Amino acid sequence: MVTIENFIEALKIIATVSIFFIWFVRYDNIKKEFKEYKFPRWFRDVVGVLKISFCVMLHSSDNEIVLIGSSGILILMSGAVITHIRMRNTFRKYIASVAMFLISAIILFDAIK
Repeated sequence: MVTIENFIEALKIIATVSIFFIWFVRYDNIKKEFKEYKFPRWFRDVVGVLKISFCVMLHSSDNEIVLIGSSGILILMSGAVITHIRMRNTFRKYIASVAMFLISAIILFDAIK
């Protein structure tokens, strides 16, 4: 039987694997996107370090750390979605950001209770 705890743990794993995949395996794509959006390299690196750090926090046994991690990802994903909208990208290009936003919101709401 699937419990809410198992569902939340699965979302944490999905978030972590997704962010690690994008920021390590597909890093060339990240560099291209940040260059296309005219963001400086230091900003790209800060965003990457923050995303990876926040993902690690999702797996803490301390609920306050999970709150920080999920809030951080939520804020970063808000920025990503806003950037895609401002750049007039097609929804297909930023659906992953929206999905990660929703996953982070679910994790955050679970950690609040």
